[in-house]
Amino acid sequence: MTIRLSILTSTALAAAMPAFAQEMAFDRIASFPVARNSDGAAESSAEIIAATADGMTLVYSDSPLGAIGMIDITDPAAPAPLGHIEVGGEPTAVSVLGRTAFVAVNTSESYADPSGVVTSYGMDGTQGATCDLGGQPDSTAIAPDGSFIAIAVENERDEEAGDGRVGQMPGGTLAIVDLADAALDCASLRLADLTGLAEIAPEDPEPEFVDVNAAGEIVVTLQENNHIAIVGADGTVLSHFSAGTVSLDGIDASDDGALVFDGSLSDVPREPDGVQWIDADHVAIANEGDMDGGTRGWSVMDRDGNVVWDSGTSFEHALVEVGHYPDARSDAKGVEPEGMEFATFGDTPYVFILAERASAVGVYDVTDPANPVLAQILPSGIAPEGAVAIPERNLLVTANESDLGADGGARSHVMIYEYREGAPSYPHLTSAGADRLIGWSALSGLAADPERRGIFRAVNDSFFGAQPTIFTIDATQVPARITDATVVTRNGDPAQKLDIEGIAPDGEGGLWLASEGRTDRLIPHAIYRVDATGEIAEEVAFPPELLAHETRYGAEGITMVDGRLWIAMQRDWADDAENMVKLVSYDPESGEWGAVLYERAAPEAGWVGLSEITVHGEHVYLIERDNQIGAAAAIKRITRVPVSEMVPAPLGSALPVVGHEVAMDLLPALAATGGYVVDKVEGLAFDADGNAWIVTDNDGVDDSSGETLLLNLGPL
Repeated sequence: MTIRLSILTSTALAAAMPAFAQEMAFDRIASFPVARNSDGAAESSAEIIAATADGMTLVYSDSPLGAIGMIDITDPAAPAPLGHIEVGGEPTAVSVLGRTAFVAVNTSESYADPSGVVTSYGMDGTQGATCDLGGQPDSTAIAPDGSFIAIAVENERDEEAGDGRVGQMPGGTLAIVDLADAALDCASLRLADLTGLAEIAPEDPEPEFVDVNAAGEIVVTLQENNHIAIVGADGTVLSHFSAGTVSLDGIDASDDGALVFDGSLSDVPREPDGVQWIDADHVAIANEGDMDGGTRGWSVMDRDGNVVWDSGTSFEHALVEVGHYPDARSDAKGVEPEGMEFATFGDTPYVFILAERASAVGVYDVTDPANPVLAQILPSGIAPEGAVAIPERNLLVTANESDLGADGGARSHVMIYEYREGAPSYPHLTSAGADRLIGWSALSGLAADPERRGIFRAVNDSFFGAQPTIFTIDATQVPARITDATVVTRNGDPAQKLDIEGIAPDGEGGLWLASEGRTDRLIPHAIYRVDATGEIAEEVAFPPELLAHETRYGAEGITMVDGRLWIAMQRDWADDAENMVKLVSYDPESGEWGAVLYERAAPEAGWVGLSEITVHGEHVYLIERDNQIGAAAAIKRITRVPVSEMVPAPLGSALPVVGHEVAMDLLPALAATGGYVVDKVEGLAFDADGNAWIVTDNDGVDDSSGETLLLNLGPL
């Protein structure tokens, strides 16, 4: 059961582009940080999520807190906290029937001695029956008629023992418990014997995910065994089959700071995680991989084990095009599809594929299970783990498990989407339709093309140190399109030791680039002039008078004013007074350096610095921002300085302090996406009509949601 799927041709890529303009679409309307359901100090995480029958309350498993959390979505655009219920162990899954939550709880003391229970709770915290499962549970699913609950008892492997491979005893099983009036009947507990089915470690089945169809048939994935079984409500194995393998061409197989999709994988086991019934005869599987596999995509199989469709590289390539490809996972499992959901909205059946490492959701129309069509890509929080569809209310919800609060990053979020008329608002930027597959991410600077209306240039930063690139953006389309990518070269090879943070036209058909140095990494503080091909034509190092006071945070933007270059330094250097930042000038004709001082805001938390500089009309505009994210973000704004005040003094002398005013508070625009406020607004440029555009840096989708916002703010 091996198939080979090649990289899409440019024609096929265009044909496979998401249909961004459509009659109905999913759009994010709100996000909820689950830390609001506790004191906010401890780590918390939304993993598996379900909804009450009326669709008004969300219930999610929170492993770090050992609890289930609840959210009131009576008004889905304004979700409200309902607190949490501690469950006496690690909740691994939750399913809801009516207003009763059934929670699988891992109580294991070790991998070799697994244990767990399934228990029920009312929305008021009242605990019902608890059934001993005899092992460590993973996922749960309730029969559509409410007659029973199925629990995958995984007894997961210890990745530090036995070379991390199955089999490791005891093996897993599938538990089935009858429900009577939404109550567990523990006496009815039966275990389906899944041993002896798979070719891989048949003595140690590791069931991962379950789903139940209208006929009461349970489909269960045995992930490490690369196998799938269909089981009756009485525990009888009705059929079983291998998940098979896939061979892929056109992938990035190296974590090397460059997006190059010329690699291949041969005969990779699918090792599916999530599984959903599409109809009585077909199931969808998310091929995450765990032990040996992971094919970066998803498949549709019939109940006899035949592959009727496989995404191959198409899903991952679609995520590449919208900037959500996680290069740091190139040598592992790429975008890593894991969770999934199925539901019918209107007359259209959809499969929702959660790409854990890309932090995005693929929305597929599966009207024809043999020919799924990618309708949309939705931005999610970091590491989407679970999803629940509420078609009666036209809602889709994702649970995103990563909580990076301890490191100053985004908290775990639940995100809510509405199915409604109109074109989707995301993505803001895509490379779909280009003459080749263009990977992009980590955009750190923006400049308008002076010769072509509606065209911008953007650059990536040191996350792609092996592939510094200038991107051409056509903003006359919706979404805006990356139409070309030019690698910055030195002597014909990709230039090394650059951290490009700013870009500006040189007035002669080339570009000036500002590189933020880091001496401890041998990256010089410098500016570079490149020609139209991206070749470095001139390198200008910062002068000794500046470098004598060097700190890590250097050049963050560059612009040209009346033939003189101005460079925004991100933060104070050693010779700067507190909260003073240099705007450094360089005259390419004379080689003369100078500077003025800019008084930045004092931070409420973390730090505040400058991220961009550009000239428009009689003012020089800057981005001033803190490094805070989500609810903690306080300072994200555009300020401006009169050009008349940009009169540099020699370095080493007393520098004049320029006056400035706030031109726009960016927080409302950043919050209007329905997600949390991102921290890195990195690029600013003005188009020919005087509209201000900003772009954000998604950090290469590393500990980031992967979202890139390209926003037209209108005239300032």
